[in-house]
Amino acid sequence: MTAVPDGAKPYYFIPQPSHWPIMGSVALLLMALGGAFWLNRIASGPWVLAAGFGVLVVMLFGWFGAVIGESEHRLYNKKVDLSFRWSMSWFIFSEVMFFSAFFGALFYVRNLSVPDLGGLMSKQYVWPDFEAGWPSVGPYIREQFTPMAAWGIPAINTLILLSSGVTLTIAHHALKAGNRTVLKVWLFLTIALGFTFLGLQAYEYTHAWSELNLKLSTGVYGSTFYMLTGFHGAHVTIGAIMLSVMLGRALKGHFDAEPHFGFEAAAWYWHFVDVVWLLLFILVYWL
Repeated sequence: MTAVPDGAKPYYFIPQPSHWPIMGSVALLLMALGGAFWLNRIASGPWVLAAGFGVLVVMLFGWFGAVIGESEHRLYNKKVDLSFRWSMSWFIFSEVMFFSAFFGALFYVRNLSVPDLGGLMSKQYVWPDFEAGWPSVGPYIREQFTPMAAWGIPAINTLILLSSGVTLTIAHHALKAGNRTVLKVWLFLTIALGFTFLGLQAYEYTHAWSELNLKLSTGVYGSTFYMLTGFHGAHVTIGAIMLSVMLGRALKGHFDAEPHFGFEAAAWYWHFVDVVWLLLFILVYWL
């Protein structure tokens, strides 16, 4: 299909039949089976899971490569661009609801469940010496732990992520201004800050596990801590990979001042990750 100027006539790009959705379905099926086999201690489980992950990686490279090729050949017009924006908006909204569920669980435990267990009527059902405070060691844990302090690596990581939002914004404005050198430099700095964040978080986890006795099994505090920070770390990893792809495309000469929604989508995702971390720092580490 050849490109048609936006003003020539209205049209909507319809892609050619593709095998990538089928490959994606096969990948998810293999990963689900592999995970189930592994949990049930079937020897082939890890191998089936790895095969599914491999098929998924091939699918991602192939499908996104096809979309990038169509974009670079100017097959998309403003209507297609609008559909992409709506799709990314709904995806980020689903991520907002994903984290909202875990923040809601944290709120319920801290503000409703633990205080209720400390009530006079509940005392008889709770272990001896229970105190209705946060962080709680409940359910009853014999080994004590030290909660993660806010000031230190968490505060440094907060500064790093907030700074990465600034560097990414500078890179975006450079792209819109046609200054590709500034775009590449500041985008690289954003990616470097993202991976620095992940390195510091890995060190924080090692320190918490070995020296603070803070583990997934350390009661409700440990489970909520690792659930929220761990899923956020996974999202930072995905965001850093997305930005790395954008840098690779920029080095190959992709993106114009307009349109460049691929870059904008990655930037939206990264700013979402920044906001979630700010909430995490306040609600999980600080309060």
